[in-house]
Amino acid sequence: MKLLFKQRLFSWFDSYDIYNEDWETVYTVRGQLSWGHCLKIYDAYGNELGTVKERVLTWLPKFEIYIGERYVGCISKEISFFKPKFNIDCNGWYIDGDWFEWDYRIINALCQRVATVSKELWNWTDTYVLDVRDPADSLYVLMVVLAIDAEKCSRN
Repeated sequence: MKLLFKQRLFSWFDSYDIYNEDWETVYTVRGQLSWGHCLKIYDAYGNELGTVKERVLTWLPKFEIYIGERYVGCISKEISFFKPKFNIDCNGWYIDGDWFEWDYRIINALCQRVATVSKELWNWTDTYVLDVRDPADSLYVLMVVLAIDAEKCSRN
């Protein structure tokens, strides 16, 4: 399943639209006013599905992910010198990617590809293509991508 992740051009808060291959909206992401990033994820009908929330006052950036109100894991930046590294405390996944953080893979505990994420260059806003192997993982993959994008945004 391929998803196109596009940041909205004019928005006060982080806002994204996620489309399928037929350009139908699958998810909408709206940033909330808070200390640190707080991103609410909605389905195409406006039902809230989950949240990616930055934990503030930590040594390195950390993002908690929730499905509804249920905590399901944390994505945190780790100390590294040449290649950015993230730890995913969710589903036994880890990230393998380049040092620009534009192209990376999400791998499961069995060393199988869960998703490939690639940034499309030459767009006005952040645009990523998410190639998700199992459609049931698409919401979790989206949350990981949102956390990494929010961390990069905070750094710039």
